[in-house]
Amino acid sequence: MRAFVINEYKGPLQESEVAEPTVGERDVLVRVQAAGLNVLDEKIRAGEFKQILPYKLPLIPGNDVAGTVIRVGSKVRAFKPGDEVYARPHQGRIGTFAERIAVDEADLALKPASISMEEAGSLPLVALTAWQALVERGNVQPGQKVLIHAGAGGVGSIAIQLAKHLGATVATTASAGNLEFVRELGADIAIDYRSQDFEQLLGGYDLVLDSLGGENLKKSLRILKPGGKAIGIVGPPDPAFAREAGMNPVVRLIVTALSAGIRRQARKLGVSYEFLFMRASGDQLRQITALIDDGALRPVVGRVFPFDQTVQALQGVEKGGIRGKAVISNP
Repeated sequence: MRAFVINEYKGPLQESEVAEPTVGERDVLVRVQAAGLNVLDEKIRAGEFKQILPYKLPLIPGNDVAGTVIRVGSKVRAFKPGDEVYARPHQGRIGTFAERIAVDEADLALKPASISMEEAGSLPLVALTAWQALVERGNVQPGQKVLIHAGAGGVGSIAIQLAKHLGATVATTASAGNLEFVRELGADIAIDYRSQDFEQLLGGYDLVLDSLGGENLKKSLRILKPGGKAIGIVGPPDPAFAREAGMNPVVRLIVTALSAGIRRQARKLGVSYEFLFMRASGDQLRQITALIDDGALRPVVGRVFPFDQTVQALQGVEKGGIRGKAVISNP
């Protein structure tokens, strides 16, 4: 089958003929009709995670899929051929930049009925990230104050909507051209990150979802109220992540050192920092599906590329400037 492959870290993404996926007894073989493009895909290609999350090369990247079930493994009961589904495949089994992929049924959910295949393909990674940050880790409650950075991006555009659904007051950062857009998504406070300093405008926040890292993360700690929490999705990774990922003791020490400074700063301020590397979950996707079909969440697809243009599409994501998500379509 046709797929787009990374043969070496920092090497180009290349079209190639590859073997058909192996379908295990609890796997579902899906015809890929849409695949979301994520900054994560480019970071994987560039080798930014090779020390902490090694992938076996050559690798088919791609972390989002929406499509139609072709066949199922012998022990699969929840899905059948012809079902329209979507998923973020398990971390060790990514590869949606291909014509077909085998996905563990535990990672899969029926596609929301109210949206297109391209919209469904845009959602799994960013929606699960928002859910795990705001619901699972953040336990956001009505009346709390939440800051979501990069509100016009893939994660941000979903997180704003989810935080509002949970009853929070939501602040976000965006470019001047996207301020009205993020307000339409539900942001109560929209800050132009180029001309305004969010640290000077905000205070007493319960939760920050940070997708930028560096100095932005440090400033985010300072707008939290005592007991508040910053959740970072670009790093630095923390000891809890190292334990959950089953890293060896040497790598765990390195990871611990990477986040020591930011965790120390958080302790001094009476707040906390956690790193989130989202995980696959069909159960959580089913809850997200209900919110989408009820109208509480809507996907934001900024651009759709044909499957043949996957290489150019990933390059476009690296450059940025796309509202919401870019998606590869192979109807």
